[in-house]
Amino acid sequence: MTDTVDSARFSRRSFLRTGAMGGTAAAAVALAAPPVLAQAPIVMKMQTSWPASDIWQQMAQDYVTRVEEMSGGRLTIDLLPAGSVVGAFQVMDAVHDGVIDAAHTVPVYWYGKSKAASFFGTGPVFGGSASTMLAWFYQGGGAELYRELTQDILGLNVYGYMGMPMPAQPFGWFKNEVNAVADVQGLKYRTVGLAADLLQAMGMSVAQLPGGEIVPAMERGVIDAFEFNNPTSDRRFGAQDVAKNYYLASYHQASESFEFIFNRDFMDDLPEDLQAILKYGVEASATANLALAMREYSKDLAELAAGGVTVHRTSQEILAAQIEAWDKLIVDLEADPFNKKVMDSQRAWTEQVAYYELMNAPDLGLAYEHYYPGKLKL
Repeated sequence: MTDTVDSARFSRRSFLRTGAMGGTAAAAVALAAPPVLAQAPIVMKMQTSWPASDIWQQMAQDYVTRVEEMSGGRLTIDLLPAGSVVGAFQVMDAVHDGVIDAAHTVPVYWYGKSKAASFFGTGPVFGGSASTMLAWFYQGGGAELYRELTQDILGLNVYGYMGMPMPAQPFGWFKNEVNAVADVQGLKYRTVGLAADLLQAMGMSVAQLPGGEIVPAMERGVIDAFEFNNPTSDRRFGAQDVAKNYYLASYHQASESFEFIFNRDFMDDLPEDLQAILKYGVEASATANLALAMREYSKDLAELAAGGVTVHRTSQEILAAQIEAWDKLIVDLEADPFNKKVMDSQRAWTEQVAYYELMNAPDLGLAYEHYYPGKLKL
């Protein structure tokens, strides 16, 4: 397998380098070749961690559309759903090995390589939102810490960039109401990343499963409750068929963003303008993705409620217990010097930036209640 992958890498790099740099021999061949061959697009194979039916696959397609249009057809993307080449949790290894050229995923899905992966999506909540932490990635030192983890510590042959900041993830789906910490203790629950450690510390038994396996696991009794991410994804895979109590608001995964990863050899061998298009296309897709999320997540939440799901807001008792559990988990995590370096960076950023955000933000709930009295469950 290694020889085949290395040969494929060499052949692709040689082709891309010849096309990008030219040379006497290449120029002679180009003159003799039919024009259509000279204009053949570079094809990038990209797999996601999502089922074909999930809204996140649509969001990955937003990225594809923008990249292909910006490249003028010089770069095309073969976008594949989870399982087409590798499983949802295996895309990082596949990109590193060159089995695929790129992936649309989340850092927590390669948490098994290092718990530090979770800091780039599902780490402790120090007071900042997903937008706060996306800003930390690009303006607060997060990108360099990500590079250090992936390339220096783990030796991964990848580049990575963060995309759409996700709305805070709901606490999830439960068969019965859960209003106190005692109500969740002993439940078999699906989540991923450091959230698994967090909720285990609160007395839950946690299974880490890809999204496509959640409903079957509920039906077989492997789990009693679960979270995935948002009302649209949850509704599409049938969460409402296996549970009727949906709890919004949680600190277990409140600041996650999409992750775009690229094989370094593939990226480095592209012309510089195509490299830039791939990189900055991530930022362009974040705007498109967030607009789509706001429309669809809110619509599907309303439809879930209309279809018999009871929508709750997670109790203050459970939220407070989550923060206390984070406090204990942070102490253990800080024993690792790199973990501590990342968290110190995040704390410094949120102390400065979230202070501005929170002090500056008006009470939008007050305005909402004024115009739509009685709807909020606070």
